[in-house]
Amino acid sequence: MTQRRDALKWGAALPAALGLNALTVQEALAFEKSAFEAKTWTEALKALGLNAPQESKDLVLNCPDIAENGAVVPMAASCALLGVKKILFFVEKNPSPLVAIFNVSDDILANFSTRTKMSQTSDVMVVAVMQDARTWMSRKEIKVTLGGCGG
Repeated sequence: MTQRRDALKWGAALPAALGLNALTVQEALAFEKSAFEAKTWTEALKALGLNAPQESKDLVLNCPDIAENGAVVPMAASCALLGVKKILFFVEKNPSPLVAIFNVSDDILANFSTRTKMSQTSDVMVVAVMQDARTWMSRKEIKVTLGGCGG
């Protein structure tokens, strides 16, 4: 009898929890929507209210020189600078160049990785946004030899 009550409680609570999750996802998608819809990486920076970044050797972009499969391209970045607020990943020639935004707090190291689709050989960039609004970047070309996201 107790198991049945527990199953009924969970059965009633699950749809409510999933509904709340759906609202949260929609809000998250809308939060930086104009930046993710931008057609160039400089437009995405403007949509986020950011200045043009300067090159920095303290921001390290780690990705392959050649992507054998453009559908799954790994990218990683780490930043040795203090006061990082956000890390942004871009693929310059993709239809939507902004790939990911990672918010950074003082409690974590600015060291992130992601995977993306690339439609063609392109420069990829990582941008570190500092708490004082300065922006730093690192850039590298990745040659795509197969597949991709089209476009």
